[in-house]
Amino acid sequence: MTRAVAWDIDGTLVDSEPLHHLALMTVSARYGVRIAEDDEGYIGVSMDQVWARLRTLYPDALQESEWAQAITDVYLARSGELRAFPGALTAMAALQQAGIRQCCASNSARAIVDANLTAIGALPIVEFAISRDDVTSGKPDPAPYREACRRLHLGAADVLVVEDSETGIASARAAGCPVLRFGAEFAGYEQVLATALGGGV
Repeated sequence: MTRAVAWDIDGTLVDSEPLHHLALMTVSARYGVRIAEDDEGYIGVSMDQVWARLRTLYPDALQESEWAQAITDVYLARSGELRAFPGALTAMAALQQAGIRQCCASNSARAIVDANLTAIGALPIVEFAISRDDVTSGKPDPAPYREACRRLHLGAADVLVVEDSETGIASARAAGCPVLRFGAEFAGYEQVLATALGGGV
């Protein structure tokens, strides 16, 4: 039985992946590292894992904290341009009206999570949001969704996860949660509603 929905944010509720990638490209270019515009290998990947992949390409003196802050600054400077995917807030409002609790779990830093939810107007709907700063390991580790279940005081089987990336899906499954993959070829918001309100995946 679905008693709560745990939403991923980037690429699921808000069309933010292009801005994340732009920020990574922009900051990387400052250090002579070219990231292809069509490289989808960083979608849903936490920044510490991105850093681990790219570290050897950057100058030795560059610190991860400096790099990550620069990317966050570029992102936040344009976060006001972000929009929710069509139908996202309608679905969230319908779940709220039906008494289904909602939260978010993201691989992004707290500042970005808050900026995203503020930009799309979802803060009043969700009980809380888990950021990468709140757990010791990000997705695909189960820690974000285990923490969400802990805060909800619910068993994993009662928390339906909606994710758009393989990284997030792996995290949800490892935590024991049922999961729907969101995207053009997979679940839409109507399917999320039907599953959450109908009692199973």
